[in-house]
Amino acid sequence: MIVNHRAVASIYRFEMARAWRTVMQSVISPVLSTSLYFVVFGAAIGSRIQSIEGVQYGAYIVPGLIMLSLLTQSIANASFGIYFPRFAGTIYELLSAPVSFVEVVVAYVGAAATKSIIIGLIMLATAAMFVDLEIRHPVWMVAFLLLTAVTFSLFGFIIGIWADGFEKLQLVPLLIVTPLTFLGGAFYSIDMLPPFWRAVSLFNPVVYLVSGFRWSFFGQSDVSVGVSLAMTFLFLALCLAGVWWIFKTGYRLKA
Repeated sequence: MIVNHRAVASIYRFEMARAWRTVMQSVISPVLSTSLYFVVFGAAIGSRIQSIEGVQYGAYIVPGLIMLSLLTQSIANASFGIYFPRFAGTIYELLSAPVSFVEVVVAYVGAAATKSIIIGLIMLATAAMFVDLEIRHPVWMVAFLLLTAVTFSLFGFIIGIWADGFEKLQLVPLLIVTPLTFLGGAFYSIDMLPPFWRAVSLFNPVVYLVSGFRWSFFGQSDVSVGVSLAMTFLFLALCLAGVWWIFKTGYRLKA
């Protein structure tokens, strides 16, 4: 299969340029939000909760904060990136161009994942100004960062195809992903919950993402890192299958 590198690069550069045109919203806003989280959670709550499993509470919440931003930003970037051409009608030019659906997905998802990873790294640098951080497994930290960004950018791509209005672009991130992240151990260990609620939490897919990412920082996790990795790959496979089905059937692309 011959890949049209020029087409992929063109779409990728266009999507990245859009991020730099909205740098206040794309970069500065997440940094300010992170600082506020540390003021509220790190100072106010952290003064009452000294540590969790031997880790200072301010440092303990860093992986959860980054994961929260990574999920929401990946979905938002990818969903808006593909929805706007549908809204403006330029999607037909893309569909009629000599570009395969694989190249379209790689370009849009690659740009969305790149932007969310950059924001994640900026948040990590911001967090380091508030607390002492130790990353015990930096390679695995980067691996989880990449896998999560790509997976949820694919999920955002699906949402961008499914949505038939701007309000629906915010529906899944605000009403589903963000609550699941808060209830997925982003700011606490699920081992602190009663047995029944801990069992219920294991049905939350975000638990495995946060747990695996936190393990790469502190060597501690609520569930096995192998299970976390397997669940991430499972969701990635489901998203790839969803994107393949969309382009195979033309769902909401040609309507």
